[in-house]
Amino acid sequence: MAAINAMEKKLAEYKCDTNEAICLKLVRFPEDLEDDSTTFHPEYSHQLFGDDEVAFGYKGLQIQLFCSAGNLTTLLNVKYTSKVTDTIDCVEPDDVESKIREIIPARSCSNTEDFVSLLEKEAKFKPFGSLLHTYSVHNEEAGEDITYQIYKAEMSCPGFQEYHERLQTFLMWFIETASFIDVDDERWDYFLIFEKYNKDGETLFATVGYMTVYNYYVYPDKTRPRVSQMLILPPFQGEGHGAQLLEAIHRYYLTAPKVLDITAEDPSESYIKLRDFVHAKLCQSLPSFSPDQLIQGFSHKMVEEVQEKLKINKKHARRVYEILRLHNTDMSDLEHAKAYRLEIKRRLVGPYKALHSPCYLHDVMWNSLGFSSLGPRKTKGNLPR
Repeated sequence: MAAINAMEKKLAEYKCDTNEAICLKLVRFPEDLEDDSTTFHPEYSHQLFGDDEVAFGYKGLQIQLFCSAGNLTTLLNVKYTSKVTDTIDCVEPDDVESKIREIIPARSCSNTEDFVSLLEKEAKFKPFGSLLHTYSVHNEEAGEDITYQIYKAEMSCPGFQEYHERLQTFLMWFIETASFIDVDDERWDYFLIFEKYNKDGETLFATVGYMTVYNYYVYPDKTRPRVSQMLILPPFQGEGHGAQLLEAIHRYYLTAPKVLDITAEDPSESYIKLRDFVHAKLCQSLPSFSPDQLIQGFSHKMVEEVQEKLKINKKHARRVYEILRLHNTDMSDLEHAKAYRLEIKRRLVGPYKALHSPCYLHDVMWNSLGFSSLGPRKTKGNLPR
């Protein structure tokens, strides 16, 4: 028994947390390869390494997955200080390199020298698609404004499909339920953010993030764009790029008369907060959301205006109304504060009251007897002959 426990303890030394072992990097210059400050790690790795997110068979495991900042040319290196087979027979380590290669393009580099030589071609990389929006963010560390651009790309753009294969790899590391999309489906739209910077007098571009949107059909002749995946890469998070991207997409679809509204597929809490911020910003300029209108309560006019002008549906319009009403309510004024609380309370208890209304209970009882409020239920025994 003691021998078994000793062996288990020894084997445990060869388990590595893959979220710590995987080292990601966006490389602009060769010196970035040795700069640990530019390294970041995944939030998730369970899709490749199981729910425990553990790789077995190595000590000091380091999986280097480096990408050039613009074109995302990929370098994969696996390093470790020792392997389980060095000390223990008949025990095989996990093939971590093969697992990583399941999700990265086949043409990825495995040699650092080859990767560095490809960095020299970054000056030739240009963003794909058509430019939608340009904005700047002040960088405190650099002491200057950095320029960013948002593009809408098509899968038919030369080189974009290969670029997208490299870009979508990041989804696996930062979105818990991520999956690769079917790029052959023409109903997908792709939106990309790039940083514009200079090196030795040349203008270069670095990938910041992207979003995919699927255009669903709505009877009889409308479409409903649904945000499927959105990712701002970690080195750029917290700088407002997500809000810029989401607002840019809203403004893009506003020009499409057949677009009914814009939604999201299984949105995370952070995305919902971002969407609330963008919606509130856009709605502030609408007449129906002016402070004097907000104090009068949620109205049909608000629903119509946001649907027509901003492609926002009723549910989201209600959220924006409550946010802006709170923003414009002096909570130190007891009367105004009470009016706001009662407004929220009415919205919360409304569905509960409906479930317990006499009409609802009457319909439930009537339906249980085989009838509906519109007449007898058509069952097999009373179908027209």
